[in-house]
Amino acid sequence: MYLLKGGKVLTMAGKNYDKADVLIDDGKILDVGEEIIAPLDAEVIDVSGLTVMPGMIDAHCHLGMWENAVGFEGADGNEETDPITPQLRAIDGINPMDKYFQEAYEAGVTTAVTGPGSANVIGGQFAAIKTYGKRIDDMIIKEPIAVKVAFGENPKSVYNEQHKMPMTRMGIAALLRQELIKAQEYIEDMEKYADDDEKRPSRDLGLEVLAKVLKREIPLKAHAHRADDIFTALRIAKEFNVDITLDHCTEGHLIVDYLVKENAKVIVGPSLSERSKVELSNLTFKTPGILSKAGLDVAIMTDHPVIPLNYLPICAGLAVREGMDEMEALKAITINPAKIVGISDRVGSIEKGKDADIAVFDGSPIEIKTKTKYVFVNGQLVYEA
Repeated sequence: MYLLKGGKVLTMAGKNYDKADVLIDDGKILDVGEEIIAPLDAEVIDVSGLTVMPGMIDAHCHLGMWENAVGFEGADGNEETDPITPQLRAIDGINPMDKYFQEAYEAGVTTAVTGPGSANVIGGQFAAIKTYGKRIDDMIIKEPIAVKVAFGENPKSVYNEQHKMPMTRMGIAALLRQELIKAQEYIEDMEKYADDDEKRPSRDLGLEVLAKVLKREIPLKAHAHRADDIFTALRIAKEFNVDITLDHCTEGHLIVDYLVKENAKVIVGPSLSERSKVELSNLTFKTPGILSKAGLDVAIMTDHPVIPLNYLPICAGLAVREGMDEMEALKAITINPAKIVGISDRVGSIEKGKDADIAVFDGSPIEIKTKTKYVFVNGQLVYEA
C-alpha cells in the first residue's frame, strides 16, 4: 500500500487538485482527495511540488513488434505474404523483453495499444497491454482490442511489388468488403447449422475475429492518412454497421467538419516524423488542436517505432505549441485514448477502483525539461528516479 502525499494531482476525471493525496493498494486506486489519513501499513511518499497523473496511453503503436537494434530477426509486424490476415494476433509477436518497454514506462507511458503494421488490407489483431512485465499473457488489458485494416499507399506498394491485388485503392476496398461479406456468411451458417456437425462450417480463425467486428464487440482500426482514404474507411464502416477508429488521420484537419458530423474517433500521428511519402504531404502538428477545438475527443499516438514510445508526451507538447489546449493535450495521452479504444473502465484517469497506473513528474509532463520521478504499474512501484 502506498500513499502519495501532497502532490498536484491531474485526475483526468473532471476535478484536478493543486494539493492532494492518492491512496493505492492491491493494484488499484483506493482513494484520491485532500488530506487522506494514511493507514498504518501504508508507505507514504512525499510528492509535494510534483505533478501526479495517470500513466500515459498510446492508442496506436507497434511496441514489441519491431525490436530495438535487431533488424529482420526482430521485425514481426508485417506478414507480407497475403493481403488478408485477420487471424494474426499481436500477442504472438510481441517481445516484452525489448528495451523499448523499459524506456516507455520510465517515461510514464504505462499502456500501449500495439499490433501489426499496415502492409496488408487486414493486418491482424491489436492488443492493449501494460508496458511493464516479462510475460505478455500477464500484461494484457484487452485482447483483441481491434482488427487492423489499412488503406492507401502501404498495401498498394507492398502488393504492387508482388504484382497482385491490391495494387489500387479500389482493390483495397474490394478485398476488405469481400472478407466482411465472408464473415457475415460465416456467422449465418454457424448459427443456422449450430446443431448439424456435417453442415456447420469448419472453424476459421480469421472469420471468427471479423465476426466480433460485425457484432460490434471490437472495432476496425483503420490506417488512413489521406482524406479520401478516411472517407473510404467511414463508407465501409457504415455499409457493414461496424465501429471504427481513424488512426493517423493526417489530413483530418482538411475535413474537420465532416469528421465532426460523423462523430469520428480520431487517433492522430505520428506527427514527429518526416513526410516520407505522398500521403503525408499535409502532415502537421496543428491537426490535433484543430480537431479538438472542433469538439472531437482526440488521441495522440507515436506509431512506435516511428517515434519511440517514450516521446509520447513530447508529441503532446508540440501539439500545444501548434495551438492545442494544454489540458486537451494531456487528455489526448490519457483518458481520450482509453475511451476511444474501450479500456477507460481500467486506465486513463485517477479514480477509485481503476488500475493504479500512475506517473509522477517534477513538472508538466509535456515540457521537454521535465523528468519522471516515480512510476507505478498495477500498484507496483516500477521506477524511482
